[in-house]
Amino acid sequence: MTGHSVLPDRDVSRETILALQALEALVTRWNPAINLVSKGSLANLWDRHILDSVQLFDLRPERAAHWVDMGSGAGFPGLVVAILAKDAHLQMQVTLVEADSRKATFLREAGRTLGLTVTVLNDRIEASSGLDADVVSARALAPLTDLLAFAAVHLRKGGLAIFPKGARYADEVATAKDLWTFDCETHQSQTEPDAAVLTIRNIERAK
Repeated sequence: MTGHSVLPDRDVSRETILALQALEALVTRWNPAINLVSKGSLANLWDRHILDSVQLFDLRPERAAHWVDMGSGAGFPGLVVAILAKDAHLQMQVTLVEADSRKATFLREAGRTLGLTVTVLNDRIEASSGLDADVVSARALAPLTDLLAFAAVHLRKGGLAIFPKGARYADEVATAKDLWTFDCETHQSQTEPDAAVLTIRNIERAK
């Protein structure tokens, strides 16, 4: 256990803090074997990955019933979303899509250890049939143009895509507009000053 005791601006149960700390410990233990996160970010995993995932959860629509995390990897944000949904007593299905079979094994084991009800799909996101999600998310998976193509398949009508992006997010948005029409809101990242979280609706191929 790392000694983290609070999440900024949040009132969550002690059990939830312990679950997040347990996830941190699991990632740290598994990382040498299957490289879940970069070695450089491992020492700062709480801020870099867990708190970064918490801010995505806070941008969800109030009545979201199905969250699909694409390329879930170490479970950021997918497992964090499931932990926070459990804390808030939300009836929300969380689906984690991961092509790497070793990472999918980690996700299943972490979900079981943490007592979470999550579905893990060991598949490439582009090979999956439409998942009918209210929310799709992805961290460090692909350029925005590609993420929009995935979201267009897997979001139900009226659904929301939540994509954290780095300092060049505005360039990615501009490039994506050559192929897609969409409504995009930009939220300054709470964990990286130059980064942003994009929330995107009404995704359609450009005419």
